[in-house]
Amino acid sequence: MDNEQGLNILARLPPDLQGQIPDNIACNSTLNVAAGALPEAILNHSLRVYLLAKWLADKEGNNLQDTKLSLLFLACICHDFGASDQYNGSQRFEIEGADAASNLCASHGIPPDECHKVWTAIALHTSPGIAERIDPFTRLVRLGVKLDFSQASRDAYGAQIYSSEIELLLPRLHIEKVLADAVVKQARKIPDKVDSMTWPDSEKHPKASWPGMLLRAHIENVGYNGVNPAF
Repeated sequence: MDNEQGLNILARLPPDLQGQIPDNIACNSTLNVAAGALPEAILNHSLRVYLLAKWLADKEGNNLQDTKLSLLFLACICHDFGASDQYNGSQRFEIEGADAASNLCASHGIPPDECHKVWTAIALHTSPGIAERIDPFTRLVRLGVKLDFSQASRDAYGAQIYSSEIELLLPRLHIEKVLADAVVKQARKIPDKVDSMTWPDSEKHPKASWPGMLLRAHIENVGYNGVNPAF
C-alpha cells in the first residue's frame, strides 16, 4: 500500500472519527510510514486498535489529550511494524516494531521517557497478564488489540456496536490469517516437522513466545490454509 492509499483510509472516515486522530507532524508522518510498510489488513487493524483503545479510555473516564493521545496513536499504528518486510530484523517481531516506533518518536523530538512508553507498550502487546498490569498506557494498547481480536473482550467491555461500526470503515480483510502468516514467514528456516519434546527456538521465534507458538503450530499443520491454530 502506498502513502496516498493510506491517507485515503482517513478520507473515508466520517468527520467524527477523523477528528479522533491527532493532527500533528509526528502522527501524520508515522501514518505515512505505516501506509508504506504494512499490508492493508494490518494497517486497518492498527487503526482499529487505536480507535478501540481511545474508545476504552473515554469509556473509563481517562480523557486523553494532546501528547498522551498522540503517544497512543503512535503506539497503536506502529505495534505490528515488526511483522512487515521493512522492519524484519533479527529480533522477535514485537521488539523490532518497538525499536522502530521508538526511533520514529525520537526523530520527531519526543522525549526519551515517552519514547520508552511507546516501546514498552509495543514490546509487550502479545504478553497477556503482564501488559495489562505493567502501566496504564501499555494496558490500553493491549486491550485495544484484544478488543479487535476477541469477541469475549468486546462482550466484556460492551464494545460490540462500536467495533462493528469501525469494521465497516476499516474492513478486517482476514487479518488473523494475514498477521499470523507474516510472523511465521519471517523464520529463517522452517523445520519440516517437530515432535512433542522439541520446540523451534531462536531470537526471532523464541519457543515460549507468541511468534514461537505460531511457528510450531504452522509446522504441526503442514498444508493447512486457514488461520494459524495458535492465533
